[in-house]
Amino acid sequence: MTTLTTGIDPSGDQGRRNAAEHAELVRELRDKLAAAALGGPESSRERHVARGKLLPRDRVDRLLDEGSPFLELSPLAADGLYGGDSPGAGIITGIGLAHGRPVMVVCNDATVKGGTYYPMTVKKHLRAQEVAREHRLPCIYLVDSGGAFLPLQDEVFPDREHFGRIFYNQAQLSSMRIPQLAAVLGSCTAGGAYVPAMSDESVIVRDQGTIFLGGPPLVKAAIGEVVTPEELGGGELHARVSGVTDHLADDDEHALELVRDMIATLPPPGDRAWAVRESRPPAVDPASLTAAVPVDVQQPYDVREVIARLVDASEFSEFKPEYGDTLVTGFAHLDGHPVGIIANNGVLFNESAMKGAHFIELCDQRGIPLVFLQNISGFMVGRDAEAGGIAKHGAKMVTAVATTRVPKFTVVIGGSFGAGNYSMCGRAYSPRFLWMWPNARISVMGGEQAASVLSTVKRDQLAVRGEEWPDAAEQAFKAPIREQYEDQGSPYHSTARLWDDGIIDPADTRTVLAMALELASRTPLPEPAFGLFRM
Repeated sequence: MTTLTTGIDPSGDQGRRNAAEHAELVRELRDKLAAAALGGPESSRERHVARGKLLPRDRVDRLLDEGSPFLELSPLAADGLYGGDSPGAGIITGIGLAHGRPVMVVCNDATVKGGTYYPMTVKKHLRAQEVAREHRLPCIYLVDSGGAFLPLQDEVFPDREHFGRIFYNQAQLSSMRIPQLAAVLGSCTAGGAYVPAMSDESVIVRDQGTIFLGGPPLVKAAIGEVVTPEELGGGELHARVSGVTDHLADDDEHALELVRDMIATLPPPGDRAWAVRESRPPAVDPASLTAAVPVDVQQPYDVREVIARLVDASEFSEFKPEYGDTLVTGFAHLDGHPVGIIANNGVLFNESAMKGAHFIELCDQRGIPLVFLQNISGFMVGRDAEAGGIAKHGAKMVTAVATTRVPKFTVVIGGSFGAGNYSMCGRAYSPRFLWMWPNARISVMGGEQAASVLSTVKRDQLAVRGEEWPDAAEQAFKAPIREQYEDQGSPYHSTARLWDDGIIDPADTRTVLAMALELASRTPLPEPAFGLFRM
């Protein structure tokens, strides 16, 4: 096992410049996170509290063990979408500890449009259930929602991955013996009524929580009956008469205490899928991570500088270091967990793709989880690359990524372009978690390349018609394409649409990976499905 060292002087000109540029990006990230964490406008928050309710994040805090970490998912979902009216997509999701046991929390934010479900709200809720399924985490639903956001009903209601999928997932998760628990802390309307009704155990707050498939206005319109929300679906009715809920709470604090009592009765997590040894901090100071990495994704650097600041004792046993050297692969430990690391150090060639496939198979055979550090402009192109079989060799790595049985975790630390995204376990390849750094870029290709490709197509079309294309006209054609790709390649464009699980401060990378590995270690691994094919 080699102990990695660093060739970067954090106090040198380049190191200080890198750190300063990252610090500016991190400040922007923190400002956005703080704004999203507030939830809805001040007037909505004041009305919420005036009704005797805890604010959503206070509810999450009361549910979880005091001072314990909370791994929030996609806190900037819907950022910049829907006219800015849905910060965080109006829902808080994440993993925390209750009685020392990890649980998935799904908490509606009624200060954001009454907790109604926008398209990204649905997507975020479903993603939380997916994470819960993969890690066998009990789901805790803190319900306070007016149901679907009706102006966008066609984007929320009827399709396979729309609102109804939430309840399908609840049934499936319960059938897998993954507990489903709910606290109705406010409105629970229309299809949303199935959340507590399909939970294993539920609680409702007296004179505050309501559950009904059709609210008072709909009841009046449909059958002419005039009824108050409390008479139609209040706590007394559902705890004493209908039996839809199992407990009646006096207020939010009491309801959350009852949920914690439910959690205390759950069986403990399973045994570990791999051996975990004592954690050791990196030998290379993690605080110098941003000094070692340029913000510009086109500026090359040795990715071992990142690995040295993430893994235990900076120890790294590199696999095939002399072969396919634009892909760095090797074994290490991170917070005591064994990991196989796959990190980009340039464009993927035939050799690096075969090396990556071989290494993934090794980790699959040994039951070692994979960490992908993604900074990839794509595969090598050109006549020689195609003649050498870049398509089939790239396909080997993509197939290995897609079919491995071990947990995968991806951090985009730079560029994520084209088919390189696929080979390095992009979102389509089901990593357990995928995070992005604030300097990350993601798109099918770079803006300059896209502008050049499209301008070449247009120039050829004009030439066929015998027309010329002045340089000024070509540049005017290219400019909006570059601008579009610059905007859509932003990590904020990605995270708003849940292409990732969140943008993280690079300094938190080791921490979030350690939390994710701990979760994954408690889920059983299937047996290997095939032997190792040497590339």
